[in-house]
Amino acid sequence: MSASLGQLVIYTSKIDQMADFYAKFFGFSVVRAEGDRIVELKPQTSGMALLLHPAASKQKEGQVLVKLVFDVEDVSAFCDATRADGLDFGKIHRADGYEFANAKDPSKNSIQVSSRAFRK
Repeated sequence: MSASLGQLVIYTSKIDQMADFYAKFFGFSVVRAEGDRIVELKPQTSGMALLLHPAASKQKEGQVLVKLVFDVEDVSAFCDATRADGLDFGKIHRADGYEFANAKDPSKNSIQVSSRAFRK
């Protein structure tokens, strides 16, 4: 038996800011069901759904144990476009045949854009 990873839960005290951030910069659709405290973010293309779950008062946001990596073919172009809209990624790094850059979301979670999935 096997299973595939299809959703990732992000605990946050900034549900609305997080939903707006991922919709604006990464094109997710925001799905809110009446009576459900979880807000679902669905990707426009293939990919994993993000579930925004209210954080408990003792949960610390922005742990760096997990990083969300978004696949983009052209890291420089993506970073230029998001910078114009208010999201500034750090320095673009070049690795073994791909590029990547890092930033933080409104809850201080680490995010990255990377062309690794497109390397030849």
